[in-house]
Amino acid sequence: MKLIDISEENFPEVARIYGEGLATGTATFETTIPYWEKWNNGHLSFGRILVVKENQYLGWAALSPVSSRCVYGGVAEVSVYVSESARGKGVGEFLLKNLIEISEANDIWTLQSGIFRDNTASHKLHMKCGFREIGYKEKVGQLHGVWKDNVLLERRSKIVGT
Repeated sequence: MKLIDISEENFPEVARIYGEGLATGTATFETTIPYWEKWNNGHLSFGRILVVKENQYLGWAALSPVSSRCVYGGVAEVSVYVSESARGKGVGEFLLKNLIEISEANDIWTLQSGIFRDNTASHKLHMKCGFREIGYKEKVGQLHGVWKDNVLLERRSKIVGT
């Protein structure tokens, strides 16, 4: 597996994988795939990675700012999406571990993630990669008329901001 940066040119593959995540009903409150400009403007300029193996796009990960306030400049939200055909094959772990390294190289001291309670695979992945559960938001929103809890996880860097 190798990593490439997400760009406008390969964004159709990112969108395809994102769509597969939407179809699960356990990945996000979003119900539509964003267009490039919206996606691009919502993510940090670094930490936008796409996994490729044998010309197959297997998954992607990216970082989003959590706030425009300067005090949160070292805190980012994690997104990880794995293609349906690549789930359970270590792609998510490969992505998240690389995203952690990239975040620390760019002075991010805390990563956070909000995961639906019923997305047990994502929860296990984050825990395996050093995240800890810090709480949850009960029935924080509805997806297709169903209330969803959002479990909050974070990972504090041991090398940045210590």
